[in-house]
Amino acid sequence: MAELFRRTDPYKLKDNVFTLIDLDWMLVTAGTPERWNTMTASWGGLGVLWNRPVSFVFVRPTRYTYEFMERHERFTLSFFTKTCRKALVFCGSKSGRDYDKAKETGLEPVSPYKNTVAFRQARLVLVCRKLYTTDIDPKRFLDPKTDIHYPKKDYHRMYVGEITRCLVKTGK
Repeated sequence: MAELFRRTDPYKLKDNVFTLIDLDWMLVTAGTPERWNTMTASWGGLGVLWNRPVSFVFVRPTRYTYEFMERHERFTLSFFTKTCRKALVFCGSKSGRDYDKAKETGLEPVSPYKNTVAFRQARLVLVCRKLYTTDIDPKRFLDPKTDIHYPKKDYHRMYVGEITRCLVKTGK
């Protein structure tokens, strides 16, 4: 892994968080190198909570990745260049229950830290340790129009994860 990525301080990242998540998208991955799943996400954030650098991501209970997020202590967020957009579209529209996402997309899983999974093609990987979860409660929506994002009433679970490793591509 040392040849693929180098560790850096998350405070040194120059990326625009809004561009990273909303426009570029990310893969949220949980599991072990032997059994994992990934999904594309464009909702979430990066920031500071409880004096720690954190990520927060949202996963619907209907997604296959949800089972892996629930079962494992850590998850990764992988960010890519535009050359991987087709793979991200696939990973966001097809279920790991039905497809081998690595085989179908050409993404190569690697284990960047303590039995986690990310991808060789990623330009940035955040390894996160779960700190907190909560379920979206529609009774707490202050803007009733928010519910239009839930026609199936499959409200997300939010995962807050401490960023324990920030890894950037070395160029190899």
